[in-house]
Amino acid sequence: MNRQQGGKGKRKSSERDNKSKRFSGNSKRNVSVNKSNTQQKKSGNSDEIRLNKYVANAGVCSRREADVHIATGLVSVNGKVITEMGYKVKPGDEVRYDGSRINPEKKAYVLLNKPKGFATTTSEGKGKTVMDLVSNATNSRIKPIGRLGRNSKGLLLFTNDDAITKKFTNSKNGVARLFHIELDKNLKLEDLKKIQNGFKFEGKLIEVEEISYIDGASKKEVGLKIKNTGNTVIRTIFDHFGYDILSIDCVAIGHLTKKDIPRGHWKHLTEQELNTLRML
Repeated sequence: MNRQQGGKGKRKSSERDNKSKRFSGNSKRNVSVNKSNTQQKKSGNSDEIRLNKYVANAGVCSRREADVHIATGLVSVNGKVITEMGYKVKPGDEVRYDGSRINPEKKAYVLLNKPKGFATTTSEGKGKTVMDLVSNATNSRIKPIGRLGRNSKGLLLFTNDDAITKKFTNSKNGVARLFHIELDKNLKLEDLKKIQNGFKFEGKLIEVEEISYIDGASKKEVGLKIKNTGNTVIRTIFDHFGYDILSIDCVAIGHLTKKDIPRGHWKHLTEQELNTLRML
């Protein structure tokens, strides 16, 4: 009797152990599946970023301060004010802080000494472009400010900072650029004075900051300082007075010069250069 009871006890114990093993195996499989699902969810949202982190990465403030700004309605996404904590921004969303668009990329300021033969464009299919020359300068999505023709050379500034770009494109308070221009013939003094005083072309007033002959050179070579960021205005000026331009070289942008930047090379602006540029 006792032996039979002992045998039954062993069998029950064995059954319990088998059930426990089966349950344990299923549990492990369930955990594995759950982890896999979690990883899939995470990978699916890998490009999204929390709004407070987006604002902080844009250099507006700390992440904790961003929470306060979000709560008070200072941040909008795609035109809609967001006050929800934990809201996630998707790629391509337009985020604005206090009305101004912000970008989580690190601000970059690259100064290139452009050689001839490169188009000033960000479009593909245009042959060699200035973007090829600065492709390894930064991971930030920088763009050139203003234009230099394919056969023009000299300084060109690239940035992803909208505030700096607006400073250049402001027609009244823009940043002056200095060009060394070589003409096909001597520039008459009377034409130089007309350019300096400003003249009307197709009903529009064309003005320059300064124009002068270059010391030690023939009167075919002149220095021209303008605030316009376009390249065509220079050709418009000299075409109007009957001169062909042989070469255009941007030698200075505000206080920035080509010193220590060989043709075809670039450099990042120093903090001092950037601060001076902001004060112009």
